[in-house]
Amino acid sequence: MKALIFAAGLGTRLKPITDTMPKALVPINGKPLLEHVICKLKDAGFDEIIINIHHFADQIIDFVKSKNYFDIRIEFSDERNELLETGGGIKKAQHFFNDEKPFLVHNVDIISNIDLKELYQSHLENDCLATLLVSDRKTSRYLLFNEANTLEGWINISTGTTKPEGKSLQLEALKKYAFSGIHIISPKIFKKMEGKWDGKFSIIDFYLDAIAKENIIGFIDPNLKMIDVGKLDSLKEAELLYSNL
Repeated sequence: MKALIFAAGLGTRLKPITDTMPKALVPINGKPLLEHVICKLKDAGFDEIIINIHHFADQIIDFVKSKNYFDIRIEFSDERNELLETGGGIKKAQHFFNDEKPFLVHNVDIISNIDLKELYQSHLENDCLATLLVSDRKTSRYLLFNEANTLEGWINISTGTTKPEGKSLQLEALKKYAFSGIHIISPKIFKKMEGKWDGKFSIIDFYLDAIAKENIIGFIDPNLKMIDVGKLDSLKEAELLYSNL
């Protein structure tokens, strides 16, 4: 199975650590975030991985080489010239996903206990464009799902802004979940991206446009434990969570 790890981010919220290293190499319990994610993917059966790179890209490449590519196929999607955001990053890596099978996308800064095999199997059973791991946690921006856990929209609680623009959403009837940065995607997504979706763009914006014609499903694990290692104060939380996984 194939996967994309997002590791190109600047990691600005982890400064000053990321002044000298990429976020992907920030250590949690003595191992870089990237190593934790690669090992989790390997354990779940993902043996072909592409990693997008930008900030301190050479450090990431050198680290993976030093680990003998973790004894699997690992390639790099080079975004050193321009960060393409999540949607653009997926589209740039299109050549890697040439086997017509669903693939995993996983942010490098997410530590969790999610069973990736179960998530992948759920996607196969639903036969949808994408399956998004979501959770009932506090945030300012939520994805909105109906009773069938099909994506209907998005809301910024702070401003009241909703998407898709122009779509009337019955907010009281929709469930609000936070996106985890982990999703399984059908390869037909690349056909859907042809045309207006080029260069730098958000995958969430793409999803919110695609739901007019495609089903995107939310996957909820009631036992999910997850840390987004995005801020300095989350490092100790991540170490504690990883110790208990």
